[in-house]
Amino acid sequence: QFSRREIEVLTYLNANHVRPVSREELLNRVWGYAKGLDIETRPVDIHIAKLRRKLEDDPRSPRHLVTVRGAGYRLVND
Repeated sequence: QFSRREIEVLTYLNANHVRPVSREELLNRVWGYAKGLDIETRPVDIHIAKLRRKLEDDPRSPRHLVTVRGAGYRLVND
């Protein structure tokens, strides 16, 4: 079962699946934080880790919810 926030993260990533989405963008668009604030991005990382445990066969080698180094996260739809 997915939490409301996990569904919101997945929905946003799916809507933007053609490009990586930064942690800051997720905080702005999903969590509702104002742009430019110096906010800890750890909540995003925690939610991504939880989603990987639920979605991936091997969460340590994700195929669907991938990290794009230096850019953010991307949901790969195959």
